[in-house]
Order: sequence, then C-alpha cells, then structure tokens
Amino acid sequence: MDRKSKWALGVAAWLTTLLVHLTSALEVPLDRKSDLPQPPTITLQSPKDYIFDPRENIVIICEAKGKPHPGFSWTRNGSHFDVEKDSKVLMKPDSGTLIIDISGEKAEAYEATYQCLAHNEHGTALSNEIVIRQSRSPLWSKERNEAITVQAGVSLVLQCRPPAGLPPPVIFWMDNIFQKLPLNERVSQALNGDLYFANVLPSDTRNDYICYARFPHTQTIQQKQPISVTVLEMDALNDTVTAVYNSSGSYGDTRSEERGPGFMTPLGSSSTQMVLRGDVLELECIAEGLPTPEISWRKEGGELPSNRMSIHNFQRTLRIVNVVESDAGDYRCAAKNKLGNAEHSIKVTVKASPFWISSPRNLILAPNETGILNCRVGGDPKPKITWSINGIPIDNAPLDPSRKVEEDTVILNHVQSGSSAVYQCNASNEFGYLMANAFVSVLAEPPRVLTPPNNVYQVISNNPALLDCASFGSPMPTITWFKDSTMAIQNRDPYVIHENGTLEINVAQPLNTGRYTCIATNALGIKENHVVLEVKEPTRILRLPEYKVVQRNMDAVFECKVKHDPSLVPTMTWLKDHTALPKGSDRYVVDAESLTIRDVTEADEGTYTCMMNTSLDQDSASAMLTVVEATPTPAIGYEQPDPPTDLELTDQTDRNVQLTWIPGDENNSPTQKFLIQYEDLLHQPNVWVNLTEVPGTSTTARLALSPYVYYSFRILAQNHVGFSQPSRSSRQYRTNPAAPDVNPSDVLATGTDHNNLVISWKPLTGLQSNGPALRYKILWRQKDADQEWVEETVANVSQHVVTETPTYVPYEVKVQAVNDYGNGPEPKMVLGYSGEDLPYSAPEGVQITVHNSTLAEVHWEPVPSSTVRGKLQGYKVYYERERGVHETDAEAQKGVAPQTLTFGGDSSEGRLHGLQPYSVYNLFVRVLNSKGEGPPSASKSFETLEGVPESPSFLRFSNHNMDSLTLEWGPPLNNNGLLTGYTLKYQPVNSSSELGPAELMTIPANTTSVTLVNLKSSTLYKFHCYATTIKGSGPSIMGEAFTIMDTVGLFCPVCSARPAGPVFGPLNATAFEDGAVLSWEYFGQPMNIFVEYTVEHSKEEWKRETVNSSAHSFTIKGLKPGASYKVRVVARDPVVDSLVHSTEEELVSVPAVANRQVDIATQGWFIGLMCAIALLILVLLIVCFIKRNKGGKYPVKEKEEAHQDPEIQPMKEDDGTFGEYSDTEDHKPLKGSRTASNGTVRRDESDDSLVDYGEGGDGQFNEDGSFIGQYSGKKEKDTHEGNESSEAPSPVNAMNSFI
Repeated sequence: MDRKSKWALGVAAWLTTLLVHLTSALEVPLDRKSDLPQPPTITLQSPKDYIFDPRENIVIICEAKGKPHPGFSWTRNGSHFDVEKDSKVLMKPDSGTLIIDISGEKAEAYEATYQCLAHNEHGTALSNEIVIRQSRSPLWSKERNEAITVQAGVSLVLQCRPPAGLPPPVIFWMDNIFQKLPLNERVSQALNGDLYFANVLPSDTRNDYICYARFPHTQTIQQKQPISVTVLEMDALNDTVTAVYNSSGSYGDTRSEERGPGFMTPLGSSSTQMVLRGDVLELECIAEGLPTPEISWRKEGGELPSNRMSIHNFQRTLRIVNVVESDAGDYRCAAKNKLGNAEHSIKVTVKASPFWISSPRNLILAPNETGILNCRVGGDPKPKITWSINGIPIDNAPLDPSRKVEEDTVILNHVQSGSSAVYQCNASNEFGYLMANAFVSVLAEPPRVLTPPNNVYQVISNNPALLDCASFGSPMPTITWFKDSTMAIQNRDPYVIHENGTLEINVAQPLNTGRYTCIATNALGIKENHVVLEVKEPTRILRLPEYKVVQRNMDAVFECKVKHDPSLVPTMTWLKDHTALPKGSDRYVVDAESLTIRDVTEADEGTYTCMMNTSLDQDSASAMLTVVEATPTPAIGYEQPDPPTDLELTDQTDRNVQLTWIPGDENNSPTQKFLIQYEDLLHQPNVWVNLTEVPGTSTTARLALSPYVYYSFRILAQNHVGFSQPSRSSRQYRTNPAAPDVNPSDVLATGTDHNNLVISWKPLTGLQSNGPALRYKILWRQKDADQEWVEETVANVSQHVVTETPTYVPYEVKVQAVNDYGNGPEPKMVLGYSGEDLPYSAPEGVQITVHNSTLAEVHWEPVPSSTVRGKLQGYKVYYERERGVHETDAEAQKGVAPQTLTFGGDSSEGRLHGLQPYSVYNLFVRVLNSKGEGPPSASKSFETLEGVPESPSFLRFSNHNMDSLTLEWGPPLNNNGLLTGYTLKYQPVNSSSELGPAELMTIPANTTSVTLVNLKSSTLYKFHCYATTIKGSGPSIMGEAFTIMDTVGLFCPVCSARPAGPVFGPLNATAFEDGAVLSWEYFGQPMNIFVEYTVEHSKEEWKRETVNSSAHSFTIKGLKPGASYKVRVVARDPVVDSLVHSTEEELVSVPAVANRQVDIATQGWFIGLMCAIALLILVLLIVCFIKRNKGGKYPVKEKEEAHQDPEIQPMKEDDGTFGEYSDTEDHKPLKGSRTASNGTVRRDESDDSLVDYGEGGDGQFNEDGSFIGQYSGKKEKDTHEGNESSEAPSPVNAMNSFI
C-alpha cells in the first residue's frame, strides 16, 4: 500500500470519528450510577400501516427509554386497551411490545388502530397510531370468457380485472404450461394488468391467454379463466362470415388497411393525474395502429429529470421516483408511425403529505431558563399543527402561564423545577400525518465530564487529532481547554473547539505532544478532566524492494529497510500477489530488513510486497520477481536511477531553505539532473508542483520559498532512460506569513446596468496570499472629474459593484491585495466605463434613393455622440412592404413583420437589397449601442420600380380532343408591375422525348384561357406560359398534356369550373401500348401531388410517381401490356407525408400488342439459322411422308398444311427465348390480340383447335393412339393482322404446326 493510500485511510478514520463526535444528540446520561431523571423517549415502534399474515402471530413493537424506566399502556381505536383481560395478548417484560396469538381465533377481531403510551413520573411519550390490517387474497369471481375472433391488424384489449387484495396483487400473463407470454413493442401489459395489442397478427391465435394474480403476503396465486383469441386473415374472415350467415358479402379483399396511431389508454386528448411528494409517478400511454406506433415522452416547458426518470414497458411507461414539486406540469406522450402521429397530454399535480422541515428537539433547561420547541413541517395542502402535553391536547392541559403556543412553536419562559413533560407535535392534512415527541427536562445540575480521565490519544504527525471532553450539566456547561495546565487554547488555527467540547488539531506536530486539560463550567460549579496527546513519527520504508530478474535455482533477495517511531512496535509482513507467504516453508527466509527466496522456480514469479504495520499506521512497497533460464552473463542493462534518499532541511529562513539528499543508484547511466518538487499542505494538499532543477552532480540546493506555506519536498532523478520514482517526502517546513508580493491580475471595469460599475479581477492563489485573511482594497474615481479616490475593502472575492454611477462615463480603477501582515505593492491603474443606457435621440434627415426594382439606398444624419449613452454599435434600418403600387390599403397584406439591416460603426448610409418590385415600402432608422436601440426616426415611404412578374399561379388543361386542348392559367401572385399580356409557348414531344418545333402565342393581359386547335392526335405537348410587363417576361409555368388517340376516345372532357365539395375533379385515364395518360382537376391548397398505381388483384404496394403541383395531367410509362391497373391521384401533407385528399380509384387495362422486333432478316446469323431449320424440316417431312405411306389410311397432310399457324410465336419479354405454345391458357391475351374499350381481350380468328377440323367436335383415337376420322369442314378464318397472308407458310410456322 502506498503512502497516499495510507493517508486516505487516516483521513477516512478521522472523518468517521469526527462525525460521531459532532452528531451526538442532547441526552441525559442514563448509566446505572446516574441519578438524573429523564422523561420517556420512544426508541422503536412498528410502522404506521401494519399488514399481518393470518398464519403468524401479530407483533406490535413499542420500545422506550427514560429514568426511571417507563411503564407502558395501549389504546385501541382511541380507547384504553386492557391487555391483561385478553389471554391471547402478551406484553413483553420491560417493554411495550405486544404479541397477539391469533391461532384458532378470527384474525379480523384484532384489526384496529393501536397506539402505545410510555410513561414515568416525568411525562408520557406516544407512539404513532399503528393501523393493523389482515392481508387478503380473495378468489376470482366465477365467469365464462367468450372466445374472441378478430381480423388481422386490428387492436385488441384482454381485460384482467383481478380481485382486490391487501396489499394489491402482482399481475402477469402466462399460458397453460406456465410460460410467460412474450411482451414487445406491439403487445404490452398495462399498469392495471390488462393485455393490450396495438395490432393483432395470425400468430397471436391461441386459446390459453391466462391472467395470474400473486398476493405477496400470503404467497398465493389466483388464476383467471383462459381467454381464447382467433385472428383471421381477410380471406378466412370472409369464408367464416359466408359460412355463418350464408351471405355472399365479404369484409374486403386484403388485410386490414394500415392506419395512423390512436390511444387505447388513456382515452381522449388529455387526462389528469395526482401524485404525492416523495412517491413514484407512473404515467402510461398505450397506442394502437398499423404499423405499430413508436412512443416518445416530453414535458411541456421543462426537462425530464434524467437522474430520477426511467422509461419502461417498451416506451409506454414513464417512471419518476422521489417526486418533488417541480415535477408538476403537462407531460405529453406522442405515438407515431409512417401514416401519422397522435398526442395525449397528462396534467400532473403534486401534493404532499406532511414532511419535516425541523422536528422538535429535546430540551434540558435549568430553572428560570427559557426554551423553544419548534415543529416546522411542509405539505400541500398546508398541514394543521396541534400540540399535546403528555398525550393530552394542550388546550385541555392545566393552564401554565410560562407556556405560550404560537402555531408551530411552543415558548417556555422561566421554567421551574417539576415542570418536566413530554410534548407531542402532530401535523396532518388529507394525505397523512406526522407525530414527534420532545421532552422538556428541568434540572439544576452542576457540570460533570463524561469522558474518562487521563485518556491517552496517539496520532501520527501531520494527521488530525481529536481530544474528547463530553460533558453534561444544566445550565449547559462552557468548555475551556488548556495545554500543560498553563496555556489557554483559543479557537483559531490550528485549533478548533467544537460545540460538544471536542478539541481538534488540524495538523498535529510533535510540538503538540503534551497534557491537555478541559474545564466544564456553569453557574452551579466547575469540573475538569485531563487527557494526554502523543504525536508519533510516521512509519516509512527507507529502502524499497527492487525489481529482480533471477536465474532458476538461484536465490532472490528483496530488501525492505523501515524507519518508525521508537515507541511503537512494528510488525513486518511479506505478501506474494497480495496473499501472505505460506508459514513453515524453509524456502522463505524473513529477516528484520529482507526476504530471501531460495532455489527459485517459475512458480515463484509474481509481485512481492513488504508491509510494515504499527498500531497507528502502516507503509508498504512492492517489487516484481522474474525467473529466467541460466544464460551467459548478459550485457549491461540500463534503467532509470533509483530515487534519492535521506532528504534533510537546514539553514532555514523566511524566504529560503537548504535541501540536501543522498543520490540513489544510477543503474549504469549517469544522473543528468534532479527535479525538486513541493507540496503545499495548507493551500493545495496532494498536489506536487515543480520548483527547480539542479545538475546531476549536485547533492544540495538552495530553495526560494514563499511566505505562509506548509512546504513538503521530494526529488526525482533523471538519466538518459528516464525519471526515477519520487523520493520520500521531506519533513514539513512552515514559512512565516508576510504582506502580499503581487496584486490581482486581469482587472476589468465594466457596467451591467445604466447606473453601476462592476470591477472584477482574477483572485490570488493560496500560494500568493502570503498570509491569513486575504482581502482586496478597491479604489476608483471618475476620470477627468477632479475627484478623490473612493476606497473599499472586500473579502476574498472576485468582483465588486459600484452603484449610483453616471451613465457610460470613464473610470480609473485599482485593486490591491491585503492580508493581516500588510498591503501588496502599488497597483496599476485600469480604465473602464460605467454601464450603458438606451440612446435617447433618433437619426434625422432620412433620405431614400431608389436605384431599380429591387435596390434602394438610404441616407441619414448621425446622432450626437452624447445622446448615444454607450458604445456606438451602428444604425439599424427597419423597412416593410405596405402594399403593391397598384393595390389599395384594403388589399395590402397584413401582419408581416418588418425586415431589418444593421450598418456598423458611425455609418450614415446603407443599401437595401432584395426589395419586391412595384411596391410601396415604409422605412425608419434607429441608433444602436451595446444596451439596445434608441427611438425610431420619422417614417419615410418610397416606391420601387416595375420588374418582371412572377410565373402564372397555375396551369390547367381541359377539353382534351383529338386535335385540340383548352388551357387555363391564373395571374401571377405578384405582378411586380402592370401586366401587358401573356406569352404561350408549346411544342410536341415525340416517343424518344425529343421536342418538336415551338409555337408562340401572345395573349392579352385580361385573358387567362385559350383553346389550341390543329394539334396532332395522341401526342404529348409541353407548354410554357409567361406573364409580361414593360420590363419583360417573368419565369414560366410548365405543363404537359396529351391529345386523345384516334382509335379510342376515352377522355371525358374536364370541367373548367370547380365542382362544389371535393378538391379533386373527376379522374380520366386512357391506356396506350405500355402506359396510360391521366388527367384531373385539383382545387385544394398547395401540397405534394402523386400519381399512384398498382396491378389489380395484387398485394403489392402502390407505386408512386411525383407530379408537378401545378400540372393536371401525367403519363405513366412502363406498364405491362395486357395487365389491368388501379390508378389514383393523391395529395399528401408535405411535412408528415400523410394522405390528405385522393381521387376515386380508376381501372385501366393496358392493350396487349405484339412486340416490336428489330428487323433481323438481313443478319448473317439469322440467315444461317434459317438454313439449318429448313434442312431439319426437310428431314422431318421425309420421315413423316414415309410414316404416312406406311399407315396408308390417314390423308391428313393437306389438313395440316392448310391449318398451319400463321404467326411466329413471340419471344418472351423476360429473357428473349421462344415461348412454349399452350392452347390451355385461353384466359391470357395473345401478343397479337386487341383490347376493346371495355377492357376485354378478343380472341384472334387464327387460333386453331381440333374442334375446328372435326364435324362433330368429338374426334376419336384408335388402339395405337392415331387420330380416327378425317379433318373436314374447316372454318374460314378472318385475317386481321398484317403478317397474315395467303403465301406458303414459313419454316418457323411449319415447325410450330408440326410440333
């Protein structure tokens, strides 16, 4: 153990002793030899609320002390309880504790409120009122739980509702094999025990949801009947409904739709909760929604107490322990998922049962003395305080003229012998009560010293010493201390005399050794006691054990030379790895100053500690042992030097001292220098500071010192390897106090208010103080005012405030350090200013020059410097737009905050950028200093010039026809001038998104719609619309729209007038080869507009395309031919992305068309492939011809050739391979089919089947599988596709028909 650890142990022991000394309560000595009376005092009692187990005896505790020993009695429900008459009740001897045997009895008979009375001839003390109640664990009421069937995704609550027990039961949910049901973010148990599901899943289906209630006192568990829950997907739910009700109706085609969060508990948007001070506050919010919402908590207008707050139950429960009044307020729980959020506000009020601020204390008074009993309590509502004396309400007690009651205080004037009593203070409100006893003992007793005489106190030097002088007397004795019976000890450094008489010496030194006498004195006598203090030298290890590297089978020797006080008996102990060495081993030889380990092995490696103990202190040091194999003589090893030893202080003066030492082993590297450090035990204990360095050849140094410092020195040696360990500390050296050598630094003088001057500085350190009672002399005067210096001395603080100063005037300031031994050097003078005030004059001569539509320049005359009343920071220009030039005051926008620009220093002009064109502005200027702004100048109005307008406010399309469209737009929100007209630019967009030639139209300013004719059918057009003034065109608004296809006319003209009601007009959709064109009208507020679509009858998420908020049409591309899609247009909130408005869903069927294939007829690889296929077909035809001739009776070749498929099978869109032919998938549209306007697919006439070739459609097969019956009656086929002709079939067609 190092010296710091030893010091820490000493301090801890001293603090413990001091705590015992200083916290002793006022008591009358009650030892057997004492004949001093004392009224009763309750020392132990049962809690106010006592719940007992009916299987055990009731034990109501009541213990008390007093002189003579008190007797005991009890009340029950306010009436006297005769213990002797009840054979089941026993009172313990010399005690008031009751033991009630309830075996074979009804325990309910002893449920009551009990109170213990302890009494002797000097008074009666009362216990608290103890309420005795029996613990109860009632059974669950008989009930039958109906099975629950719910749709997947909905919320669910399973109620527990346990029977009321005493104390309340602990609730938990398990299954029928006693496994706890898992709880998570979705499934949680509320504080009342109910089980909540934010949304149910099919996996929640089970028939054994069981609520259990455990009653702690009786250790019994009650079980509710199991609850069965079945969660159905939508399809299963429809089947169930159909089966039960024989109905064709259904609940829907998909799972329960996702929904935003809502609160299951507490209900509503707000609730209230009350909690008592010191209790635990538990706030709960359980939300439902799909997806499962996340819960968060916050407190309105304050922070949650992080050191007392915790979150439980997957964020659903906020728990605050040790509630205080500041915890009251509004708490908000927020539930959030991707579809929205919800909030609930809980208003928490904090009340308080009575709590002690200052409880009454026992009084021991001499006759004719005056005493006060205080009973100060807090609570909400404010507690009512009542006083009793010996258990009798004070209003009913005999009148005592010396006693005066003032609410929470009892004043006892000139008490007389025989008036001893016990007073009770009772404080109560609706939430509880407090009751305390305090006795008043009237005694006339000369002093007596309770500390045994001639005690010997031993302490190690430089540690605190505590000398006891416990006393008693009435009146209370005064304690005086003497050393060696001659020198009176004053209560000042280094001595402290505590209120209980204990003498403390802060830092005991050998010179404090001696005989001390304490004298206790009061009006009735005097008593003295003697004790002895012995200050011992500390135990120190002078030569520490060193790190050893020893070869195996050699001896290892650790040295440990110790110095200790000769009067103390030391004990040396050696430890290995913090464990004592084995006793009786011949391998370990312990001498007075060493440890030898014989024949070392690897098992001996470790850390060896030398520990020297005395009865008062100890010291220790450690070193490591490493065992190595026997090796040749190693090279010279270099290590840090050993620390110096034997530090001695000589030639001591007030400002310097001579320090000498003995250098340690250099370890093969010469010492380069010594570093000398010091510790200031008075001002900065345990902090070592570098003082000076000396060459490595020196063994002495003259050290410069500061006054009033408790010095201790140590030395570190340094060689080329590094620093040594610090040496042992020198003995303490105290320098004498002196006047300060320096004054405070960083002196500043500034004002914080218009009539003050704050003088601040950096205080001196303890080392710089040079003496006790450091303080500062402050001097100040107003500059250039021919005033005398004003002087004031303050304590060791860092600032001083001068009041009643003029506003912002210069001051000269000086700060000088002073202590009990004189003043510091003459201080330097610092210049500062008193506090500022707001300027009181406004700039004049404000002029404005308008440069263009967005820039103006303002000029003003600077204010006189005398009116600034502070440091000039600049000028602040306020300007705001009142209206447009063309607007009236009624049309002007109201409630817009003015804009500001600040121009620093003494500027007299500034430029205003970013103004709105063609507007009327109002402007004024204020001067600015560090305090704030002055009054405004006279307002000036000016007008900006015309500029280009903003873009039109909207652009809509309607009346979509084959060759015409109608456009409608809104005027710009800000014209920025007088509109001269509109320019419309439009151009077609081809299939590769390239723009065609542009057309321009100029439109009068009073026209906001136009119908364009002679447009191309089924063509996408891009439109740009500009508004113009005399300054030119502004930015455009852009839109796109389609004309109707010439083949199918599905557009329903869009009405240009807004319909009453919905914000969306009708949604029109037209499909083309791989996409669809949507058009609509939107009349709502600006939001994010999206087009959403998904495949019909699919469970895929809706796909989303972003749309320009001003657009009224959109083209969806990349749809699958032949598929049907549900489409809609939605408006979403731009902040939380929640759905606000939506059109009706429309069904769009995309036509199935043949793939556009690249012309590969001229490709070389394709020609080669065709030749190979032709050769293969020729071989197959020959084989077929041979087999036909062999059969001889099936002339079908002509039929086969006549019914070859006229079309090459298309390639799959996925991977480019040839698709397999299947005549069983008639419900899928072929690539060459057309889609009718009603979305159905017509079957091409070229689809062949065996029925087409038979007369009756009932072909038969013979025994070998050949077809019987001739092909006949082939139906004529209509040709609709361009690739059908009367030409001979291609090789590919032949291949298809053959296969």
